[in-house]
Amino acid sequence: MTIALAPDSPRTIRTSATTALPAAHSVLAVIARPGQESEDLGGLLHAFRQAGASLSLLCLTRGEASPRNSADARLEAIRPWELQLAATVLGISELTVASYPDGELARQPIADLGVRIYRAIRQHQADLLLIISPESGGRDDIAVGLATQLAAARADVPVVARTRPGVRGSWMIDLGSGAPAIRAIQKSAAGAHASQSEALPAVVHRLDLLDSRESLRWLLLPRSVPAQVEVKRT
Repeated sequence: MTIALAPDSPRTIRTSATTALPAAHSVLAVIARPGQESEDLGGLLHAFRQAGASLSLLCLTRGEASPRNSADARLEAIRPWELQLAATVLGISELTVASYPDGELARQPIADLGVRIYRAIRQHQADLLLIISPESGGRDDIAVGLATQLAAARADVPVVARTRPGVRGSWMIDLGSGAPAIRAIQKSAAGAHASQSEALPAVVHRLDLLDSRESLRWLLLPRSVPAQVEVKRT
């Protein structure tokens, strides 16, 4: 199955001058596999939590296709437990792990994935969805992006994505003086994935290079541009 990025729609934003987080009461993060909540979205999730938002997480697979297994255990059994520990570190209050085949999300009907995400939106009463931007990930992340946009459009909820610096339509936020603490928590959450410990030094190095910076872009723009919240500088 060939997956292409969805074309720009009337609710897709192309440029942004803001330097702050979107305001939200309930943020639902959607990821393809365990680990992404920490190494990719962990800094942003903790920043949203500091800004007062409640956090929930939907992970669509159990992460069984990872080539790493430092724990020498069945990955489909151990990785959801590692994810639970990481979620606790990040301040995520509600976690759901689905059982779609890891590495095969691109082969699943996008409509089916969208229904699963839509149910999570309603369950957690989310008013903002956070994902990894499709251009920053692989085929499964593209599938997550398409399905999340489909579900969000149905629920009338905006979607914001973590992306690479310099991507068109993106804006950069600064985590401020609290960045060292936020990154420390993010690294601790990544370290909760003991079965993937071989990758941890590279993750830590990448987070050190980011310093206090994160980049976001809208995938589905709110019908009215929301207020922004400054990241608390502690």
